[in-house]
Amino acid sequence: MKRSRFLEHVGWTGTGVVFTMTGLGTMSSAASAASASNFSFVQISDSHIGVKLAANDHVADTLKLAVDAINALPAQPAFVVHTGDVTHLSKAAEFDDAKQILSALKAPLIAIPGEHDVIGDSGKNYFATFGRKEAQPEGWYSFDMNGTHFVALVNVFNFETMGLLGAKQIDWLRRDLASRKVDTPVVVFGHVPLYALYEKWGWTTEDGTQALALLRRFSSVTVLNGHIHQVIEHTDGNIRFATLTATAYPQPAPGTAEKPGPLVVPKDRLLSVLGYRTVELSPATPPRIAQHALG
Repeated sequence: MKRSRFLEHVGWTGTGVVFTMTGLGTMSSAASAASASNFSFVQISDSHIGVKLAANDHVADTLKLAVDAINALPAQPAFVVHTGDVTHLSKAAEFDDAKQILSALKAPLIAIPGEHDVIGDSGKNYFATFGRKEAQPEGWYSFDMNGTHFVALVNVFNFETMGLLGAKQIDWLRRDLASRKVDTPVVVFGHVPLYALYEKWGWTTEDGTQALALLRRFSSVTVLNGHIHQVIEHTDGNIRFATLTATAYPQPAPGTAEKPGPLVVPKDRLLSVLGYRTVELSPATPPRIAQHALG
């Protein structure tokens, strides 16, 4: 389906923006995009490229809409992070399609895998497409930008049950954080929520409390996740948690259905429940988080 017909299909009334094809960026170029103090980044999640469901049978088009919207921001972010489930079945063709769409971003792209990105091959196709040279072999990594320490975790080893970091990753996180001062702002990316958001549906990380114990000494910690396809925010001491809507389809709120899964909404409402997030960082204030719908 052509993009114009898709917009008619979902009843969107906004105006699209033509995007420019660029290569996938690197963090070195991201650093130059940020100012000396204040800067921003964008989070997207759960694009599920390759799936066709009643909840949205045009997931590639909705991901393109997100890319268009990000490219149209008045100030380009330092980077865009995709917090997992880039694809639906981890197929090479799905990763190729996702890369083609995401390569249109003007800002550099970084990513972590979701459970749908590691099906059957332990993430081989994912890492071949979106892996980072500085990452640990299993995919987790960290970097610093303008005084903020960023940590990208991988917690999708238990497929569709609950998140799991594992002892090796927790040991790495302990070493990674050890030399950081307590007033260093920390931003953590994960796919599955680190805290027990809704354990009955597996919306938690089995050993997440161990990671959170390492983060509690810092004065400002922001943990951003995907996986549950909706925005739920939670604060525990100095740690702020925020999940994100998907670009593919919504899921029911915790406890409002028998189980999680794609939620069908009226076609003219679909883009209002899909979206992305902007995060503005400043040395003097906590991160400013804003959610943006696709329509």
